[in-house]
Amino acid sequence: MKKTLSALLVLACFAGLTRVSFAQMNESKSAPGLQTAVFGGGCFWCLDAQFKLVKGVKSVLSGYAGGTTKNPSYEEVCSETTGHAEVVQVEFDPSVVTYEDLLRKFFHAHDPTTLNRQGADVGTSYRSIILYTDENQKAIAEQVKAEAQKDWPDPIVTEIAPLTVFYRAEEYHQDYFAKNPTQGYCRLVVAPKVKKFEKMLQAEKQ
Repeated sequence: MKKTLSALLVLACFAGLTRVSFAQMNESKSAPGLQTAVFGGGCFWCLDAQFKLVKGVKSVLSGYAGGTTKNPSYEEVCSETTGHAEVVQVEFDPSVVTYEDLLRKFFHAHDPTTLNRQGADVGTSYRSIILYTDENQKAIAEQVKAEAQKDWPDPIVTEIAPLTVFYRAEEYHQDYFAKNPTQGYCRLVVAPKVKKFEKMLQAEKQ
């Protein structure tokens, strides 16, 4: 569905949009006092819009990780030949929101029980995945995944893997929902997910 609704974007890429340079690929270093989380659960436009709503999150970047192709383009990732997933890199203040808190929200931001798909978006690039940066993040991810299982009747299939490289996606993918709220996919898919996520955040405050 996303590929159909985004056909014009894909054509525009082939018409001349360039890839992000190899020098720009690794955005995993955080500012002093901040930490980084990287995860994917379907279209990165959704997670980007959702996690920008979380108090303590300082920035969210859409990108690609978990595969083998160096400096992949959006078209290559969508071709399901790179091994990469669409992911977001979340930079956050751990004194306000912890990595554990973010992962708990992550497991409610998408369906972690559907293998290689979210709704009509199908393929390994849409898989549920947590990419940890160190052994502490790995342990927390495994713990939260186990805890989250009680909220889902089907087995959680979220992959937990080490982060090697995060490749920042093309600029037109950044803040996509904020820039294109009336685009078809944004209205039909992203907006409802954002609304549901907002309700969850509001409930947490009560």
